[in-house]
Amino acid sequence: MEILIIGGTRYFGKRLVTRLLAAGHHVTVLNRGSSPAPEGTTPLTADRDDESALRKALAGRRFDVVIDQVCYTPRQADVARRVFAGRTRRYVMTSTVEVYEYEDSATPVTEAAVDPSTVPVDLGLPWDDADFLDAHYGEGKRQAEAVFAAGTEFAWTSVRVAHVLGGADDFTGRVGHYARRIAAGEPIDVPAANRAATYVYVEEIAAFLAWAAEAEFTGPVNAHSHGPLTTADICAAIEELTGGRTVFRSTEVGTVSPFSFSRAYAMDNSRAESLGYRFSHTSQWLRKAIAETVRATTTNEEA
Repeated sequence: MEILIIGGTRYFGKRLVTRLLAAGHHVTVLNRGSSPAPEGTTPLTADRDDESALRKALAGRRFDVVIDQVCYTPRQADVARRVFAGRTRRYVMTSTVEVYEYEDSATPVTEAAVDPSTVPVDLGLPWDDADFLDAHYGEGKRQAEAVFAAGTEFAWTSVRVAHVLGGADDFTGRVGHYARRIAAGEPIDVPAANRAATYVYVEEIAAFLAWAAEAEFTGPVNAHSHGPLTTADICAAIEELTGGRTVFRSTEVGTVSPFSFSRAYAMDNSRAESLGYRFSHTSQWLRKAIAETVRATTTNEEA
């Protein structure tokens, strides 16, 4: 197949490219040119927010599937709907568990908890402001999904990705935050009621996105490994690797550590599995994932 990836130059995007190339697909990567496209792909350079530049870069090109790794706002989705009308038959948007940020459920949430067809869209909000976008990450993804869901230009799905763990190239710094505090015995702030959340291994989400590109289903789908994890589970894996000691400090106000959640919005992956994908369990990869990131973090800090 002819597959276009928007983004795809770091973290699980790189792994997705590798899998698609290994499966025999022709992969084109579109980005702003700040990072080189992975070897073996066809590079295209354009700012996705500039509709005319995007149209120029894509002139005369058609794709079986577009995988959009970097759609964060309804404005970006609105541009994509217009530009890719007639240029692709299928569009896969990488979304996030954070679309459920307003949920607080005793049971894992299904895709029905956030129906994009009912989400109001406001293109007039300051989506170009970095601080606003950072503070409204989940809302931006929700509204982007809503824009695609309202269209009929191509078949569309959003992959709601759980919190991702693993890899020496984890750029988020979240695991490193824990590792440094555990090594130093410094307190880790957590909410008094600290809920479990859903996670996925970096290699597994790349595999799932590659599978989704070849599938035909539409609409939102939750993507995560079985076995929700707590902050304590993640810290225990770091302790085992480093020999440090975890000190939790309960707080009701202020900033808590990255993988701490006062609300329960773990996802339910039964739709993905009913469609034929089989996820692993976090117990199968947690220690490996933590080791990959912690060792890379330690090496970088010592360099």
